[in-house]
Amino acid sequence: MKQVIYNNIQKMRRARRTRAKLFGTLLRPRLSIFRSNIHTYAQCIDDAEGKTVLSLSTKQLKGEKEKTPIEKAQVLGESLGKQALEKGIKVVVFDRGSYRFHGRVKAVADGVIKAGVKI
Repeated sequence: MKQVIYNNIQKMRRARRTRAKLFGTLLRPRLSIFRSNIHTYAQCIDDAEGKTVLSLSTKQLKGEKEKTPIEKAQVLGESLGKQALEKGIKVVVFDRGSYRFHGRVKAVADGVIKAGVKI
């Protein structure tokens, strides 16, 4: 139990340290990533107003059940990037939270870049 509490505290510290350097605006929102065991969630947040500009998850993707979680995250990033461009968002600030920049988190970032949005 002690180890679980310690790990959670360390996770919160990593997230706070990462987020302290980032701030999103309406023209350059913060792209925040959350990973669960099954799905990946991404949202563009305007920190100036405290509102979510755009959000998407692998739950909402249709016809992607046969793919691996990393492939799903890549598709998530591409579709999020396309929606961001439709809303006029060309640049985002990438917030990985407490996660390392690899695996599903990196796949989302690669998908957003592939769609044409700068990070």
